[in-house]
Parts: sequence; C-alpha cells; structure tokens
Amino acid sequence: MVFTDQLHRPVVLEAPPQRIISLVPSQTELLYTLGLEEQVVGITKFCVHPSTWFRAKTRVGGTKNIHPEIIRSLSPDLIIANKEENLASDVTALMQDYPVWVSNVQSLEDAYDMIAGVGAVTFRSTAANALITQIKVAFNGLQVLEKPVPAAYLIWRDPWMAAGGDTFIHQMLQRCGLQNVFGKQLRYPEISDNELANSGCQLLLLSSEPYPFREKHIAELQAILPAASIQLVDGEMFSWYGSRLLEAPTYFQSVITACRQLFRQG
Repeated sequence: MVFTDQLHRPVVLEAPPQRIISLVPSQTELLYTLGLEEQVVGITKFCVHPSTWFRAKTRVGGTKNIHPEIIRSLSPDLIIANKEENLASDVTALMQDYPVWVSNVQSLEDAYDMIAGVGAVTFRSTAANALITQIKVAFNGLQVLEKPVPAAYLIWRDPWMAAGGDTFIHQMLQRCGLQNVFGKQLRYPEISDNELANSGCQLLLLSSEPYPFREKHIAELQAILPAASIQLVDGEMFSWYGSRLLEAPTYFQSVITACRQLFRQG
C-alpha cells in the first residue's frame, strides 16, 4: 500500500500500522481523536495532549532532539513527523529505516489535507473525514471583525520574534479578521523594539508557547507600544493544526468579541 505525504513523497506500508510514533504534539492529539490508543507507542516530551498519553506513552525525546535508540527499541511501523517542527536531518535518517509520513501545514486547507492524509495512512479515513467536516462547520460559523485590526503575534522574547506571513498562525489571525503587521516577512522574524514601535500595531497578542509569556511581560511591551492593547493568548489555539482546530473557532470568537469592544466595532 502506497500513501503520499505532504512533501509529495510515497510512503509504503505492508499492512495497517500497529506501532506508531508521533513526533508532533498537535498530530499526537489528532491520533488520539482518531481512536489510535493501542497503535501509538511513542510520543515526544512536548506531546501533552491527551494527558493520559503524556503520562503513559514512551517518550522518544523532543521534537528537535529525538533519541534514535528509543525509537529503535519501539520497532515502529509508521512515524508521523512535520517539516517545520522536526529537524530535516533527523527525519531523513529515520526514513532510512522506517516509513515516515511528513506533514507540511501553512494554511487551514493544508491542515484539512494533513488530517485526511493521516487518516488514510492510519486506516482511519472515516473518522478523519468526519472531523474535517466538523472543523469546517465550526470555522464557517465564525463572525469575524468587520474592519481589520492591525495586529502582531509574538512567539518569543529576547529577541522578540513574531509570526510572519507564511505561517499557520498568520492564517488563523486572518480568520479572525486581524491584519498581521509583519505579514510581509517570512517565517518568524526577529523584531527590534523600534520595528515594533513603528509597526502600526494596535493589538499585540502574546502566545503561551513556545515562549511562555505572562502578565509580567505586558508592562515591558506596553512601554514600547503605549497605545496598543496587549493580550495573552492560548498558543495551542493559534498553532496546533490537528483536532485542536475543533475548539479553535470558539476561542477565536472570544478574541473577536473582545476586539469589537476594544475597537468599538459592531
């Protein structure tokens, strides 16, 4: 059986996989949603959802520092990886010994394709297609901002790093009706205090991951952007592209409602 991953590579399986390792937190949660409790044997130390798996499943290292010897001991017949979250050198090495299905998600449409692809390669297409339908219905119900609000989304401190225009986070900001002031830059650019101050940002979102922004960081950034509204947000909602997308629209609606009040829309 031959499947195609999101790098357009063929992934050959001799039988439905019974020993799966996931190297991506959001895709680990997806495997759980697809009902693969018995088949998943290994996850990373960042795969915190579901909590039962985090406590019970074998951890094979981090997303960027996997332990090949642990993976070998688990004898996987399928590994699920991601182009951005995992190191290319690690994934290439694993491909020499195991079937590896690699995702590449930069948009909501890519996420739908990823869910369908993971569903196919794990023989859970019916559940995957049902999940995609549910997510689409949820996103179609979003009542977005009538007038785009110039916004920035920070993922790191020292140096400041923001989500650029070719990221999944950028796509989620657009779905809310937010205009990414760093949307013309790629990936996660480093931003100076001066660039931030002159960006035109009216709404600054501080993510809970990968850097754990807290209330104490708001004052530091308010000094740079005295007129902007600064809010802490759940990074999983903006950057996890698996079954967490089912919860994201409700969360986004709360962000949108807060923006309407702040910027007197509606």
